Amino acid sequence: MEKYGYRFSFGPWNIHEGADPFGPAVRPSRSFADKLAVYKELGFDAVQFHDDDAVPHLDDLTPAQIQAEAAAWRQTLADNGLTAEFVAPRLWEHPLTIDGAFTANDANARQYALDRARKAADIARELGTNLMVLWLAREGTYLREAKDAVWATQQLVEAINMLLAYDSELRIVIEPKPNEPMDQAYIPTMGHGLALGMQTDDPSRVGVLMESAHAVLAGLDPSDEIAFALAFGKLWSVHLNDQNGLKYDQDRSFGAIDLRRAFNQVRVLDENRYWEIGMVGLDVKALRTQPADMATKHLRNSLHTFLRLVERSRSLDRTAVADLITARDYEELDWLILNHLLGS
Repeated sequence: MEKYGYRFSFGPWNIHEGADPFGPAVRPSRSFADKLAVYKELGFDAVQFHDDDAVPHLDDLTPAQIQAEAAAWRQTLADNGLTAEFVAPRLWEHPLTIDGAFTANDANARQYALDRARKAADIARELGTNLMVLWLAREGTYLREAKDAVWATQQLVEAINMLLAYDSELRIVIEPKPNEPMDQAYIPTMGHGLALGMQTDDPSRVGVLMESAHAVLAGLDPSDEIAFALAFGKLWSVHLNDQNGLKYDQDRSFGAIDLRRAFNQVRVLDENRYWEIGMVGLDVKALRTQPADMATKHLRNSLHTFLRLVERSRSLDRTAVADLITARDYEELDWLILNHLLGS
């Protein structure tokens, strides 16, 4: 299938066992090495990593051991025709991060988060990528009075400054989300992420990652969030998926819920030549009901939907669109888009 110059990635957590807060796993675990075969089989180019995806139990290892394990993974990726897109420090599962990581009230927890993030930067370097994603999962609060939001924001800036100073080639992308696991997150939108980056010591190395479901959870349109970041030259990564309303983070297959919303995400990416900027990352979950031997179709479906929508975007009659905009005939424009998506 024609890829139009785009490169695609997903993380190993996208092939998962199907456990949820209300029930156990329904599919057997698959090793990371076993999952690698799926990448090329489905047409993907790169792997998204959490730090402990590449180096399990890294908190128990020496720097030399971490370096050796990450370097081995880089060779494994090369052997499979893959690269690493980014590394993200997992700062939300350790007992010390119950009350936050960089913004924890406990100084010991904050120090752990800083140390863990430095290890993630080391792993990224060994994997051959200079991109780090910060999903600030527990940087927020369950009740307003429990934390000082001004101080917490300053702590986030200090943490990013520490990482920028630690590795002079590191680029950081902030992945906003308005809630879950925290009730109220400090960095809920693209605008918050961009503003935070501008307060750091080197804003040129801080960008943002847009996730479709996170934008919907914030009550925003993902294509507008994409456009806002693109306008500042700061959209360096995306996590495309879909979301059925203002619920928990569902990570449905891209385009599965709202095809027009998906079309507009592809349209704004393609019109701004995103294939020259970054990879198209997917963050999608298989339905819990999906049998184990069919539990990668959500990835196939999402990639193919993106590419089909690229074709729909590029074949759109731009002259007709411009004429209708000039005439302010938005009803006819609405009909034109609907017909185009329906294949008429």
